[in-house]
Amino acid sequence: MTTTTGEYPMQRWVFEDAAGRFDIDLGDSNMIPGRLDQLSVPPGLELDYGHDRGIGALRDRVADLYGGDCASVLITQGAQQALYLVYASLLSPGAQVIVYRPGWQQSWDITADLGCRVDCAPYRDDLTFDVEAAAALAGPGLRLIVANSPCNPTGRRIADSDLKGLLALAERHDAYLLLDEEYALDLRDSPAVGSDRVISVSSLSKVYGFPGLRVGWLYGPPEVVEGCARRKFLSTIANSVLCETLACDVLDHRDRYLRRYTEITRQGLDLVREFARRNTDAVELVEPEDTPFAWLRLTTGERPLALCRRVLDAGVLLMPGETLGAFDGFRICFARDPGAVAEGLRRLEPLLRPAPQVPPSAGPHGGRTSNLPNGVL
Repeated sequence: MTTTTGEYPMQRWVFEDAAGRFDIDLGDSNMIPGRLDQLSVPPGLELDYGHDRGIGALRDRVADLYGGDCASVLITQGAQQALYLVYASLLSPGAQVIVYRPGWQQSWDITADLGCRVDCAPYRDDLTFDVEAAAALAGPGLRLIVANSPCNPTGRRIADSDLKGLLALAERHDAYLLLDEEYALDLRDSPAVGSDRVISVSSLSKVYGFPGLRVGWLYGPPEVVEGCARRKFLSTIANSVLCETLACDVLDHRDRYLRRYTEITRQGLDLVREFARRNTDAVELVEPEDTPFAWLRLTTGERPLALCRRVLDAGVLLMPGETLGAFDGFRICFARDPGAVAEGLRRLEPLLRPAPQVPPSAGPHGGRTSNLPNGVL
């Protein structure tokens, strides 16, 4: 698969272009980050190697999130590693992978690096998942279908009927459905529970607001977990025992974190909705479904990256569509203190429309000047 002209690496945007240049972060897609002093660690915790699959206490807690068995759980260094391990375990050169775009860059970049044939399925006009388009792309070598629900960056959830269609497509081809469920609030509803064809990935980064712990997981068929665990051991051996123990504390207070998430995102989304209503000539809000961010279609004709660069100069980080495989909008996170969201939107609003282009002087000499008296040329 070739890179679409105009894409821009998220790594470059966040860690090079934007580093040290903003005081309001509406770009990253996680809840307000938690603090270490909110968590507790048992005194005398022994900092040994831990376990290649994650310490038992954490695997049990993650299994409880799904209402399933800890044999289906592998703890990883964030959801990013979980996704990578699935790709490395299941895929081989020449295998077909179907991904949805816009989405997470890793799904089409890493799979292409592994020598796979990567086909990007579109969304429908309303940004729902186009199952028919995916089915039309499917070939005899289909090994993996990758989807994100709720979706980053559109904020849309896979409808039950579309989910059934994707699962049926995977089953027909003896393939797997990989679901990135980072923003799902209730994993008991995950189709990975009880399925031998669905793999779910999530973490403590987005909804819980602890990306710095770098604790994620995958939940899936035990044979897939086994293959991923082997590759994890050969790369990182295990996660930090300290981080996994802190993760247990987060999940022990899950209800408290989810209540805070719900309240903060409710307030922030109200501000974004009002902003979109005031600026209907420039943006169109795609109503999010339980995500901490929203997709704003840009209708001014300007490329999102150009807008986001101007806004960055004003000290606000947004996520331009080009970093996510899209060219018609930008992602804005509202899971922040309402005052920070309001101030970020206040700075964004006067920059939302590109400055009109001033044509060169249209005088009788086409803009040429002269040092002669009376402008004689």
